[in-house]
Amino acid sequence: MRSPDCLAATGATKVRADFPLTRVPPMSSLVRTVLQDGIVLIIVENPPVNALSVGVPDGIMAALAEGAADPQVGGFVLLGGGRTFIAGADIREFGKPRPPGAKTIFDLIAALEASPKPVVAAIHGTALGGGLEVALACHWRVGVKGSQYGLPEVKLGILPGAGGTQRLPRLIGLEPAARLIVSGEFVPAEKALALGIVDQLAEGEPADAGAAFARQVVAEDRPLRRIRDMADKLAVPDGLFEELRRSIARSGRGQVAPWRCIDCVEAAATLPFDQGLRRERELFEECLASPQSKALRHFFFAEREAAKIPDVPKDTPVTPVRKAAVIGAGTMGGGIAMSFANAGIPVTLVETAAEALDRGIGTIRANYARTVASGRLPQAAMDRAMAQLSGTLDLAAIADADIVVEAVFEDMAVKKDLFRRIDGIAKAGAMLATNTSTLDVDEIAAATGRPEKVIGTHFFSPANVMKLLEVVRGAKTDRPTIASTMALARPLKKVAVLVGVCDGFVGNRMLAGYMQQALFLLEEGALPQDVDRAIQDFGFAMGPFAMMDLAGNDVEWRIRKHREKTNPPPSNRRRSRLPDLICEQGRFGQKTRAGWYRYEPGDRTPHPDPAIEALIVENSRADGIVRREIGAAEIVQRCLLPLINEGAKILDEGLALRPGDIDVIWVYGYGFPAYKGGPMFHADQLGLPEVLAQLLRLEGEQGSFWTPSPLLVRLAEAGRGFSSLKAG
Repeated sequence: MRSPDCLAATGATKVRADFPLTRVPPMSSLVRTVLQDGIVLIIVENPPVNALSVGVPDGIMAALAEGAADPQVGGFVLLGGGRTFIAGADIREFGKPRPPGAKTIFDLIAALEASPKPVVAAIHGTALGGGLEVALACHWRVGVKGSQYGLPEVKLGILPGAGGTQRLPRLIGLEPAARLIVSGEFVPAEKALALGIVDQLAEGEPADAGAAFARQVVAEDRPLRRIRDMADKLAVPDGLFEELRRSIARSGRGQVAPWRCIDCVEAAATLPFDQGLRRERELFEECLASPQSKALRHFFFAEREAAKIPDVPKDTPVTPVRKAAVIGAGTMGGGIAMSFANAGIPVTLVETAAEALDRGIGTIRANYARTVASGRLPQAAMDRAMAQLSGTLDLAAIADADIVVEAVFEDMAVKKDLFRRIDGIAKAGAMLATNTSTLDVDEIAAATGRPEKVIGTHFFSPANVMKLLEVVRGAKTDRPTIASTMALARPLKKVAVLVGVCDGFVGNRMLAGYMQQALFLLEEGALPQDVDRAIQDFGFAMGPFAMMDLAGNDVEWRIRKHREKTNPPPSNRRRSRLPDLICEQGRFGQKTRAGWYRYEPGDRTPHPDPAIEALIVENSRADGIVRREIGAAEIVQRCLLPLINEGAKILDEGLALRPGDIDVIWVYGYGFPAYKGGPMFHADQLGLPEVLAQLLRLEGEQGSFWTPSPLLVRLAEAGRGFSSLKAG
């Protein structure tokens, strides 16, 4: 009787004679095999996520071939070693030539499906993209609890290109398959079982569960179950594809891949399987070659790079946050507290007045209740989150918190006084975080006796929803505090980007020029709806004026008035009076049903308001500005060039580590379209010589606001792009 480990690691030198792996090429050392009671376990060992890199298909196919020829082998189990099944294709290999003779995912899928002996996929962790497509080529699938499934290619501007759009509809039906493919959403194990993606849900080790299932299949001599041969779930519900395309016109505005995903699923319903595969491949290649896919793949890697800080090594000690405190129960403080509660971290909300505290907790409860009422959150989840939250008027309650987040009014004197008091109460080693969006973190830190533990955590509103977290590194912030704050982003479901100290940090500093030009465009001839339409057509989630109405025009108005008292702008600098004029009329935005637009009761849809048009036209007349027609192209150029130019200055000053970090900030914090990669990637696509030429033309026409950044000039003249810059 053979021992369970008689199949050596693929490509290794120690091989049992009774199961030789002589045909396995050296590159397939990413796969190992084990024989257990007539079942070959084929284990992918390509950490960290078992991507289908070059060599992985070769190893799996070699094991299939050897096992098929061995009469003592009854079947196979395909599984992943380490923490996951096969998380997907290796995106770094997209579009690159493969080594001569190297097998592809298409070769692998054909081999799995054609195996004369049953193949069971045993799935733990994630089966995503190409990983799920490989699993769908197996004859059965066993999942373990906690596993997740999905075809998220649409989020990279492509579509499942290895049969996913043809097999999944045959397995679970056209409508559920189409919605999963078009959305790119992940499916938890229980839902995967209900849909039929997996045939069994098991507990324990995936190898044991898969082997037990495979032995049962062999013992029962079940006929092989090939998804390609299934057709009973391909009936088309009335109006399905029309309805899907209508929904994409809203949610996928400006994007190509969602439309092509629908085309592929429709092909599954209308074409023979092999023709459907060919159609899928044609559309995959079209998407892969598109600028949108290039941008989304850039963004995929930029998001992951943002977590890497050159001078904060991986082994830097990290303080786990087991208890948090948030000071200030207003809109921001409440949202931050919800983020901790959602993560299961007990959080104490501190206020100075009972009325403010009650109002803050009431708002939190109402926010959760609305989400429950909409069906997006179970009542039990709301109850668990609320149980993590407590409120108090006693600042001493922060004494045992691992992190204290200040979220009070944007006033330096107020914040410095508060941090002096926090310093006297918080425990040693606690992180002291300020949620300031503009103020000097170093000045705040200087109010304490432990500036090394002070850090900026700039959450974006609404803090419980927005993914971005700007982590602001002060001059004296120590590495463990930086590492711990960056690590905290994950349980809070945030994407953290490290930035330096300056007015507005990265995002808001860049926003200033964007908003300034939007206002100047109004003075020169455009209306709010013209600017917003042009920016939305470019791909932003929302135009600048609708965004201001959503955030509340009064918030920035108060900050602006305070700044002008303490640091008045130069008298010769052009400045628009329009934001102050509408606030003086009490038009604070959606909350007052009037801002740059008007709003009907219970409706957040912005409606153009003749009163605003009259105000804008009169302001232009009073300032002696002759209004003119302004086209969408000029609007987009005037709003985006300041982002690019200011981003270049920020990089030159070392306030952002990489151009990609700026892109992540603007996609997650300000709605820049991910399918255009972010402002710095977009600049590279335009070509920096062209960007420079546009800036110089505007500088000649309008003055020094448009003076190009020295970094931009250097790169353009050298024929380089922002992508050539490295963090350091």
